Amino acid sequence: MSNTPNQLDEDFPTMAERIHALKTSDNRFARLIEEYNELNRDIHRIETRVEPTSEDVEEELKRRRVRLKDEIAQMLEGAGAPLPEEGAESRRKGANRVRGEPDPDRA
Repeated sequence: MSNTPNQLDEDFPTMAERIHALKTSDNRFARLIEEYNELNRDIHRIETRVEPTSEDVEEELKRRRVRLKDEIAQMLEGAGAPLPEEGAESRRKGANRVRGEPDPDRA
C-alpha cells in the first residue's frame, strides 16, 4: 500500500469492485482516476517538501483534487445499477426457478 494519503481505495473502501469495473469500461472515469492519482501524488510531494511551492499553488491543487473526487463520487453513485456480471448472475438464478416458487435466496 502506498504511503500517499487520500487514496481512493481508502476513501471509498466499499466501492473497490465498482471502481475497477468503471475504470475498465468507462474511459472518462479512467481518465478522472488517473488525473486524481497524479494530482494526489503531486500534493503529497508538496506537503512533504520534496517539491516545495507557494501556499497559493498548493491550495489550488487541493481544490482541484476535491473537485475531481466529487466528480468521481458522483459517477460511482450514478453507477448504482448492477454491473453486467451482477445482473447476469441474478438472471441465471431466477431462470432456474419454477414460476410461483419462492426464491431460495430470499428465504
